[in-house]
Amino acid sequence: MTAKLDKQTKPPVISRRLSGLVVSNKGDKTIIVRVDSVKTHPKYKKRYTVSHRYQVHDEKNKHEVGDKVNFIECRPLSRTKRWRVID
Repeated sequence: MTAKLDKQTKPPVISRRLSGLVVSNKGDKTIIVRVDSVKTHPKYKKRYTVSHRYQVHDEKNKHEVGDKVNFIECRPLSRTKRWRVID
């Protein structure tokens, strides 16, 4: 009976969620989102900002530059897009 339970239960899917600012919406159904994070230098203890840019799938082309969006990791949609907008 325990073998039957093991086959039915699936491990939980862990998907990464991020939020950031739209910096470009020139692509068709694609927006570029900048995510800023604050880090501290291990030796000097100075705080500094690190930015990453993600290409995010926007199905309805409704987000404009300056909008704050939440997005989630998904299957590869193109060579560089692995994220999609959460509404």
